[in-house]
Amino acid sequence: MDKQMTATEVVAQLEDGMTIGIGGWGPRRKPMALVREILRSDLKDLTLVSYGGADVGMLAAAGKVKKLVFAFVSLDFIPLEPYFRIARQSGSIEVMEIDEGMMLLGLRAAAWGLPFIPTEVGLGTDIVTKNPDIKVIDSPYDDKEWVAMPALKLDASLIHADRADARGVCQIAGPDQYMDDWFARAADKTFVSCDELVDTEFFHDPAEARLVHWERAATSGVVHIPGGAHPTSCTPLYGFDVPHFKAYVASAKDEAGLQGYLDQFLGATEADYQANVGGIDAIRSIELPTY
Repeated sequence: MDKQMTATEVVAQLEDGMTIGIGGWGPRRKPMALVREILRSDLKDLTLVSYGGADVGMLAAAGKVKKLVFAFVSLDFIPLEPYFRIARQSGSIEVMEIDEGMMLLGLRAAAWGLPFIPTEVGLGTDIVTKNPDIKVIDSPYDDKEWVAMPALKLDASLIHADRADARGVCQIAGPDQYMDDWFARAADKTFVSCDELVDTEFFHDPAEARLVHWERAATSGVVHIPGGAHPTSCTPLYGFDVPHFKAYVASAKDEAGLQGYLDQFLGATEADYQANVGGIDAIRSIELPTY
């Protein structure tokens, strides 16, 4: 069973109007090479579900996003993603802004085939008043009310992993898999870019197998792209690129905006992009952040 694909082949399976989940967390282990391939495409009117970072900002600024379901959009050391801020303030995208835990419950509901999961989170807050699609329901067992967090069913998910084999077994070796396992299970199709493509025998080692967080049956395609999370981090392989992020943020104040950034860095292929940022050795040499 060989699930290897190219980034171009992944994007060819995506369609206008799809709901797409993007794994990672802010500036950490985002599938940025796959995001860049969407930027090179004609895709539009997407609904994104993301614990967002530059993935959201870039796609919104490029006119690819119709709606965003999010708990936050941040570059971490830069608190507010600049292009998301522009989109939010201008009203150019529809939004469903929810609590981080509610988003997790929405992904779990989709993964489990449930229409919703009840929760106390959000009761008495503007999460409910500003999101008419989120209902408050009565308990059938007592007098309590619950927020019914609806399932966040995804047409496709995009994830970046440290390692994968051709069958779709994916490994996250960093200290936090974030919600990527639920993004994988909540989607009809899950496409995973990886820094290293390994033989299946690699996972015969129990220590390596313990770092596999979702079933390979949930993985639809594997794309081998070393450095594919840049400029976000992929711990323990490389950190996030602070100078690059600062240049990206500065571009939001330039007259050319995102297009100026893309003209400087994007290129026609991922190889072009990596050459424009100094190459894979430069990416792999980025120091890991210290918290």
